[in-house]
Amino acid sequence: MKILQWGFIGCGEVTEMKSGPAFSEVEGSGVVAVMSRQEKNARSYAERHGVPKWYTDAQELIDDPDVNAVYIATPPSSHATFAIMAMKAGKPVYVEKPLAASYEDCARVNRVSEETGVPCFVAYYRRYLPYFQKVKDIVGQGVIGKIINVQIRFAVPPRELDYKKNGNLPWRLQPDIAGGGYFYDLAPHQLDLLQHFFGVITEARGICANRGKLYQAEDSVSACFEFESGLPGSGSWCFVAHDSAREDRIQIIGDQGSVSFSVFDYQPIKLHTSEGLQSITVPNPPYVQYPIIKNVCEHLQGLGICACTSVSATPVNWVLDRILGKF
Repeated sequence: MKILQWGFIGCGEVTEMKSGPAFSEVEGSGVVAVMSRQEKNARSYAERHGVPKWYTDAQELIDDPDVNAVYIATPPSSHATFAIMAMKAGKPVYVEKPLAASYEDCARVNRVSEETGVPCFVAYYRRYLPYFQKVKDIVGQGVIGKIINVQIRFAVPPRELDYKKNGNLPWRLQPDIAGGGYFYDLAPHQLDLLQHFFGVITEARGICANRGKLYQAEDSVSACFEFESGLPGSGSWCFVAHDSAREDRIQIIGDQGSVSFSVFDYQPIKLHTSEGLQSITVPNPPYVQYPIIKNVCEHLQGLGICACTSVSATPVNWVLDRILGKF
């Protein structure tokens, strides 16, 4: 079995619980180095998690002969740069979602992956969670009949950080770093799941607005889209809503029933058919990225195939950019 020795570029919040510990839970996999531009962050993470090496320069981590696979957990604007650096060094990459801050950068990553023959995987981990696999099974088994419409509804109040001024806004609200506002950070999970269920979205358009005037990025988005099968869908996102409007829901409507579920808080799945309303609770693992990281490791060890590649992740950015009117 090939022993995977991961180097982390970025060691922020997502690596603490969602992803970081999972790399050491998989057989034949461990973390040997971490990198952050802030020396204190890299040193702290390495000491707290028992990682032997830490860096403040990404190229040094990539060049480390003990590192043979790279996890990129930085803001999206640097995903493409670091992924390309690693692949050109012959080291497979696992990148946080979205793959990049634009569809154009995704295409660059795919081109280099093809040219080098080095794989690049993307952290759309919800595809692999039991909760969403249950939804996929309900749809695939025809429990609600032929699917005729899909609707995304998401609304949350502003976060405390959203009120900061003078350049102190979180990076997720800086389009040059994140690709957009919260829409570019949260909608990718929803859109990837739906394309995992129903195939690629081939048409998308949207209306974007800034209604709260708290920051420059869009805070309210409405969109419509169509899957390759002809299935229509729509979405509504509001990040400056009153608390009474708080909602995290996707509804899949069939001609024999409907199923609705949340994407971020894992509320019980609601299945409504002629037999009545059923509430289904599905627990997820402690480290939510463990299932996909295990699949990525097994792929690199020649023990399986991980389909969550940069190519499969790119349609999400295409849809995001179309909805935001980037092209």
